[in-house]
Amino acid sequence: MVRRLPFGLCLVALTGACTLQRSTPSAPAFARSSSTPGSLAARGASSDDHLAHMSAADQAAPAPAAAVGPQDLSLPPSSNGAAERVKNSPRHGEWVKIAYETGSADSLMAWVVYPFSKTASQKAPVVVVVHEIFGLSTWVRSVADQVAADGFIAVAPDFLSRVRGGPSTVELSADTARRLIQGVSTTERNTIIKAAANYAMMLPSAQPRYAVIGYCWGGTTTWAHGVNGGVKGYAGGVAFYGAPYTRGGSPATATTAAVPASVDADSLARISQPIMLLNGSKDARIAALMPAIDSVMKAQKKTYTGVNYDGAVHGFLRAQSDPRAANRDESEEAANLAATRDAWPRTVAFLRKQLGVK
Repeated sequence: MVRRLPFGLCLVALTGACTLQRSTPSAPAFARSSSTPGSLAARGASSDDHLAHMSAADQAAPAPAAAVGPQDLSLPPSSNGAAERVKNSPRHGEWVKIAYETGSADSLMAWVVYPFSKTASQKAPVVVVVHEIFGLSTWVRSVADQVAADGFIAVAPDFLSRVRGGPSTVELSADTARRLIQGVSTTERNTIIKAAANYAMMLPSAQPRYAVIGYCWGGTTTWAHGVNGGVKGYAGGVAFYGAPYTRGGSPATATTAAVPASVDADSLARISQPIMLLNGSKDARIAALMPAIDSVMKAQKKTYTGVNYDGAVHGFLRAQSDPRAANRDESEEAANLAATRDAWPRTVAFLRKQLGVK
């Protein structure tokens, strides 16, 4: 069911990286699917559908400000507060190298954060955190820290490990990450999620269950994992402002009208675990798809929730109340913060339910 929430829920506010030595990059493959049988992950296109339809503003990563306002420690930090949150976290976080596949000499880098446990025998389920088009940034690592604060083992893999030339803890610039990410196919994304989930589920302190959450490009990747399937233990996903597969439309001719792109119902039929989509209404591309997603998921009797937050932008969880560098919009800031204050508790409740955490 799709819900539209008013931005007036809240107070005032703002807007708003491994060793994988492989051959040449796979063709980018998160675009329009067809009805051809077989793995949807193998379907490709000349460019990434998510990137192709993002506005220039959405493709520009916010620059952290020198001054950081008070942060709500029950929520992930905004972009401005991310570095401080990671630096001062009381939880244990570390860089690890993960095998790309069982028995493979290839590997990728990931950031892992552990929750506190009341007893040595207490184990936690796993959440794979999928980064934005800006790569494995400090902000994404701060989200992983919040996931751990909420009781899960968080693992955030660097999906750019191969295309950047190998595992690294060096954070790429937003421009470089955005350019390189077009060389990461959906097949590779799905393989990396499974590798990260398996690594974390095999830790002594882990339970053999996992969910996926992702943002922007990572939200789209979260849908793809649900469609293409994970490994045993997969329990669902939360996609922040990321759309599922779509079918390409057709252009108008002298005698027929143009047909717009639409949600690919055949791909959604392959989803077996619950999924949630959280979007800002100013991302009109995804907002326009949400009624159709809701209709298809309901007709197919899938467990799905979609929320479209009034006045919030694409990337509202990162933006929150950070002012724009120019043309500040305080009502937009308030909408982003209101969306965050509703979306994160929803996300945690979803994860706890799906992963069996009381």
